[in-house]
Amino acid sequence: MTRRYTVPARFALAALLCLPLAGHAADAADSQAEHFLASLHPVGGSVAVPAAHAHLALKPGYGFLNAQDAQRVLSELWDNPPDKDVLGMILPSDDPHVLLDEDSWAVVVTYVDDGYVSDADAAGIDYDKMLRDMQESAHDENAERRKQGFPEVELAGWAEPPHYDDASHKLYWARDLIFSHDGRSGHSLNYDIRVLGRQGYLSLNAVAPIDQLAQVKADMPQVLAMTDFDAGQRYTDFDKSTDKLAAYGIGALVAGGIAAKAGLFAKLGVMLLALKKFIVLGIAAVAGLFKKLFRRKQA
Repeated sequence: MTRRYTVPARFALAALLCLPLAGHAADAADSQAEHFLASLHPVGGSVAVPAAHAHLALKPGYGFLNAQDAQRVLSELWDNPPDKDVLGMILPSDDPHVLLDEDSWAVVVTYVDDGYVSDADAAGIDYDKMLRDMQESAHDENAERRKQGFPEVELAGWAEPPHYDDASHKLYWARDLIFSHDGRSGHSLNYDIRVLGRQGYLSLNAVAPIDQLAQVKADMPQVLAMTDFDAGQRYTDFDKSTDKLAAYGIGALVAGGIAAKAGLFAKLGVMLLALKKFIVLGIAAVAGLFKKLFRRKQA
């Protein structure tokens, strides 16, 4: 596959001039990664997510990291800001090594208890106009992101246009994002799923390289089918006489998660996961190449 991130030429030259050091660094990185992955404990089968009043019925070949492990992956492996709202992470394997697979994806699970989100506006949303507004907002916010030391973000377009299933009350869409930082840039796929419930919604954010869109699209229906609210907490259990009604509808969910209150890209930390994943994988791949070259030279 074509890599989206590369190490600048001056770094590659320096590494080639110091191959023994690169080999040691690669070995140390491999050892640290193995130690970290060994500390993770993905589970399969039926998984309860009590904080979201939900559960997962994982099929063979899928794994789930609990809140503690998922938060550690985000902050320690991918160097994102800590996020205590993360309830878990769905993996396309029961082997945590998949976290280092450049052709794979991960789904971050969170829950928002803002109340019942009405879908009355779903059929009348102009997603083309919404996209233009989101692109403008993302562009305008880059000055502040640069000021705070965060990568710039541009919204290239829909990788998958928004779709709402009014039978299952599940919403999904995908954005093609362009991250830029320190002279490097690359596309990232953010595939978003919202499962509407009685008291709020379950948020499933899949992150992967943009060229894995076909694979993500093929896998996400399985993820959707494996996710549901507990009995009594489903969308159809809403009681308007007692339950809280959210202050926004379907359009606000697509426009930026909790855009109605917090603004576009409020949870930048989750989105940065994609950029960090590319950087980690890119460095690991180059280090691996240097290690192979060094061993060949030693032979």
